[in-house]
Amino acid sequence: MFVVLLNYTAPIEEIDYVLPDHAQWLAKQYEQGHFLASGRRNPRIGGVIITRPMARGKLDAILATDPFSVQHLAQYEVIEFSPTKTAPELRLVNEAVPH
Repeated sequence: MFVVLLNYTAPIEEIDYVLPDHAQWLAKQYEQGHFLASGRRNPRIGGVIITRPMARGKLDAILATDPFSVQHLAQYEVIEFSPTKTAPELRLVNEAVPH
């Protein structure tokens, strides 16, 4: 699984202008089953995405289609982790823990 930290590289006014396109992109990723959670960072310097398990190359390809990436408005820090414990609500998405 991955945690993706988005760090804005542009003024917030530019981020806000592209935000509707980014929201549509997020919705598409949820529909396709790629993401589990996402939201703004506080303070508002970027965002956070938690993904379902997938190949790193696939995630990189998905992130490259984010309007923030396409328009060079954010940088992405991708943190891979192997969850060994999961809350009951998330056990079905954790491939590492027997169900």
